Formats: sequence, C-alpha cells, structure tokens
Amino acid sequence: MSSVFETALVTDAIPITFVTKTTWDAIRSELPAPARQFAEANGFAAKPGKCLALPASDGSIAQVLFGLEEDSHKARDPFRPGALPGLLPPGVYRFANAPHDIRLAALAFALGCYRFSRYRKKEAPEVRLVPPEGVDAADITRMANAAALARDLINTPSNDMGPAELAGAAQELATRFGAGFNCITGAALEQGFPLIHAVGMASARAPRLIDLTWGDPAHPKVTLVGKGVCFDTGGLDLKPSSGMLLMKKDMGGAANVLALAQMVMDAKLKVRLRVLIPAVENAVASNAFRPLDVFRSRKGITVEIGNTDAEGRLVLADALALADEEKPDLLIDLGTLTGAARVALGPDLPPFYTNDETLAGDIAALAKSENDPLWRLPLWPAYDAWLDSKTADITNAPSGGFAGSITCALFLQRFVEHAKAWLHVDIYGWTPTAKPGRPEGGECQAARAIYKLLSQRYA
Repeated sequence: MSSVFETALVTDAIPITFVTKTTWDAIRSELPAPARQFAEANGFAAKPGKCLALPASDGSIAQVLFGLEEDSHKARDPFRPGALPGLLPPGVYRFANAPHDIRLAALAFALGCYRFSRYRKKEAPEVRLVPPEGVDAADITRMANAAALARDLINTPSNDMGPAELAGAAQELATRFGAGFNCITGAALEQGFPLIHAVGMASARAPRLIDLTWGDPAHPKVTLVGKGVCFDTGGLDLKPSSGMLLMKKDMGGAANVLALAQMVMDAKLKVRLRVLIPAVENAVASNAFRPLDVFRSRKGITVEIGNTDAEGRLVLADALALADEEKPDLLIDLGTLTGAARVALGPDLPPFYTNDETLAGDIAALAKSENDPLWRLPLWPAYDAWLDSKTADITNAPSGGFAGSITCALFLQRFVEHAKAWLHVDIYGWTPTAKPGRPEGGECQAARAIYKLLSQRYA
C-alpha cells in the first residue's frame, strides 16, 4: 500500500462536504437549486455514514455530501470518513470543510483504502485525497502503510505464515531499512531459550527467535517484543474447533511490533531499536510439552506448565529476559494473549500494564488522541501469589478463572528486572465486524499510539 494522497497540484478535486443533522439545513440552503432538489429527491438527511454525490450540469460530480455524528454524540466515530473510499467513484477528492478531527479523518480515509488481495482479487479503491491543510501527509501515509503491513501479516493463513515466513517478513523489513538481522532456529534455542524451544518443538516447522536491530547504539535503547505464535492448537490442552478458528492471528503481537518498527525506522527516530519475536507453532505431537512439565527459563526461573494453551507468555518470557539483559530505556511487548482481556474489554479496547505513572499517563492520552484505544489495568500485587507452584518457582496458568489478563501480565513482569520502563499490551489483533477505516480481519492495535509516544520522546 502506497500513499493515497495526491501530491500534484489539482485544481478540480471534488469537494467532500461533511454534514450533521444540525448543520444540514444551513449547508442545504447554500446549495444551488438543482443540487438541493437532487438531495431532497434522494432523501438525504445527513445520517452518519450516508453519502450522496451531487451532479453538476455537465453530468460530472459537483460535490459529495457525507453524514457525520454530532460533536456531542457519545458514540461519535472520528474514523467515520474511513468509509468514503468504498463509497466514492474513482477520482481525486478534497475536504471542503473540517470534520470533527481533520487529521484523524485523513488517516481514516487512508486506512479505508486497504484491501487484502493475496488470494482473491480485490481492486483497491481508485480514489486520491488532496492532503488537508496543516496535515502531515507523510506521517499519515507512514501510519497507514504500517497498518497495512500488520493487517497483511495477520490475514495471511498459517499455511503461508509459519515461523519461517514470519522471519522472512522481518528480514525483508530489516533489509529495506538497513537494519541488522539475526535468527536463532530450532534445536539451537534449547540452551539459551528453553521456553521458546519447548512451545515450538512439536511442530514440523522449527521455532525461531527473530532479532532485528537498527539505529545509533548511542541513542536511547527501545526494545519491542512481539508474540509470534503462528498457529495455536492449544497444544495437548487442545482448543475446541471454535477456539482454533482464528488462531492464524495469534502472531498479531509480532505483526504489530513489525508495523511499529517500520514507523520508527521510516521516521528516523533517534533511538537504538531492537525487535525480538519468538516465532513458533504450538502443535500436537509425541514430543509436545505436557501439563505439569517443568522448564528452566532463560532467566533461571523454573516454570511449571499449568496449561499448554497459555503458551504465549512462555515464549514472551524468554524474549523479555533477553531484552532486559541490556537494560533498555523502554521495553514494550505486544501479544494476543488472553481471552480474559476480551471478556473484560471486548475486541476494540486492549488493556495495557505498566508501573511507570508517566508512561501510563502519556500512552493513555495518545491512545485517545490517535483513536487507537487502550485502557490501563493494574499489575495487582495481591494476585502475584496466584502464580505460586508447589513444584517450581511459578506456574504459567493459575487455577481458577479470575483476572486472567492481570495474572498473565504479572507472570511476564517476573522476567523484567533491569529495564527503566516496561509496557505490556494484551491486544486482540482482529476486527470481528467491519467499521469505517477498519475492515473485518487483522488489525493494527496499539502500534500507532506507541509510535506517537516514541515520536514525542525521540523525534
């Protein structure tokens, strides 16, 4: 996906006029009589998402009317203009007036142009947008292209997106931006990364630890860790078929950290970036890891397997331990980890965890301003005892169904000791029902908000 913005001088771009029920009467009164009559004949009533092209006398499009919610509407969607690319005829357009947030409207327009066409031909909308005045078109394009990368990786089924293919995507990104790349594969993981090896050893497709580095080593160290479970059967604690249906998206954390890395490198932020992705397939075979097996992690903490379907935290643990060893200024991990997070907050609102109050406040504010929703949940110390094991230092899956996302975060916290600040985000990575600018399928979550955080700190 490239830029949807029209950079050449266009004097006849078709204007898009945003209207609400409150503003419709005034806008209608200023329309030429034929256009006003055409709108009335078509029953246009400025309902949110309604679109009407008004004809000129020569049969061309004179302007487009598009309905928005009122400013005060409690469910106002700043991405509503993301529906426009799927509604407009081919052409070059411009915003004639300002929607609720003109920058988010432009971003939504770009995000709404995405189509996944690897297996079935889907033509991208042949629409272009003249960048609104004051909007950084390059930055909007950067975010839209990163979202497209995350969506493409997640939408690709597991037969074409295994650990090797995920490593290939990371290596391609590294090559494009001149980053260093290393990958530890298969049995070579057993000594240094025993939890990653344990989760991935039953698959015919060998597990990997992907390691990408970029930037000046003298700059602040920012390390991103993404869960790369390319398919999750649940292991010997097998998922039901309904629970396995969307498990091609279980590498959504990896997809999103690659999208975030792409934005960071493209913007040339002044950081020393490191990306770590444990890429595995949690499969069932005679050598699969078992319930109540015990493994010594990279950090030396012994882990009892309470449930083989709580594998994401295991692979992240070893990767976080490696990241923590070089004491990064900021350590961030993303993963599609718990159903408990979805029960609590639904698919659109991932929880995040940190003990850094400044970081928490900054990321919450940016999640709101970027329309990249996140909600803070606590690293509740009293629940840490739930991780206790009678056999090992900790268990990966406490008994009982309470606070599953929190206990997962507390598990991961055990492996972060030296980083100056740590942020954990439990994403879903999927849009189950299409919304403006967010088609059904793989989704980029948390990456835009975190990119803005890094841009503010390290521009």
